[in-house]
Amino acid sequence: MSKRSDLVAAIGFLAPNLLGFGLFTAGPVLFSFAASLTNWNLQRTSPLRFVGLDNYRNALASDPFWFYLGNTVYLMLGLPLAIAASLWFAVLLNRPLRFSGGWRALLYLPSFTSGVAVMVLWKALLNPDFGAINVALRSVAAGLGVTQFESPRWLLSTKNLLALSLERLGHDPGQWGLGARDALILMGLWAAIGGGNMLLYLAALTNVPTELTEAAQLDGASSWRCFRSVTWPFLAPTTFFIVVMSVIGGLQGGFEQARVMTTGGPASTTTTLSYHIYTEAFERFRIGYASAVSWILFAVVFGATLLNWKFGDRGTDDA
Repeated sequence: MSKRSDLVAAIGFLAPNLLGFGLFTAGPVLFSFAASLTNWNLQRTSPLRFVGLDNYRNALASDPFWFYLGNTVYLMLGLPLAIAASLWFAVLLNRPLRFSGGWRALLYLPSFTSGVAVMVLWKALLNPDFGAINVALRSVAAGLGVTQFESPRWLLSTKNLLALSLERLGHDPGQWGLGARDALILMGLWAAIGGGNMLLYLAALTNVPTELTEAAQLDGASSWRCFRSVTWPFLAPTTFFIVVMSVIGGLQGGFEQARVMTTGGPASTTTTLSYHIYTEAFERFRIGYASAVSWILFAVVFGATLLNWKFGDRGTDDA
């Protein structure tokens, strides 16, 4: 009787959480999968019917889908630099310097400011005509005596550093330069280097035994050698976690920037898969197709995470 009453009490405590999970997580997920197998269109241009995997086939066979996937991956090119910069700042702030607490607060400032407000500010900074960034670049060029300097058009330009062509994946030398995608990467770097990753590295650095570092220094090891042989092994598990979460966030990201700053342009060069799902569902009202794309995105994220777990955690068990 006691075990039964304990079970009833446990179910009672768990019921609110389980009910919320079923209504707001599991239910919508299952509903979206069911919707992906239909031709559901909010414009009601045709009767609702079961289409099986047609939405998935249409998405994978379309050039725009792969172009948007390429945009998503391109915007993730700044992740390695952001992680490395976060580690560098964490190492600097971990040293016994004066005012380190104030520097930590200053570097973390972009993480707790309003995302939309920051994006609007960056949109003004990136204005090709009177934005502060181009004004500074033109001033530097003038100071160096460069008379033929042409400042980037940033959010108005389809150019990119990999010279990707428009509308489909491919190479076009005429598209080389700085454009909207590079502007979003620049903004993402500014927001990421002092954010949560830096705090994770700061916390991990407190677990590095100081006696090991001191012993290495007494043996004549340089600062780099101490970091490589002593500090880095203790940071490997944290780095693995940061890489996994950054890849997941990068594949799912890009919606806010596209919605607020570019509306997916110019020429859809900043349309990521997440923004593509939004436009298909709430602008073109193709709920079935958008649900299928969201499940394809889930498969991509799941596959990337499995690869990270298989190949990215080597050496973390030794820490």
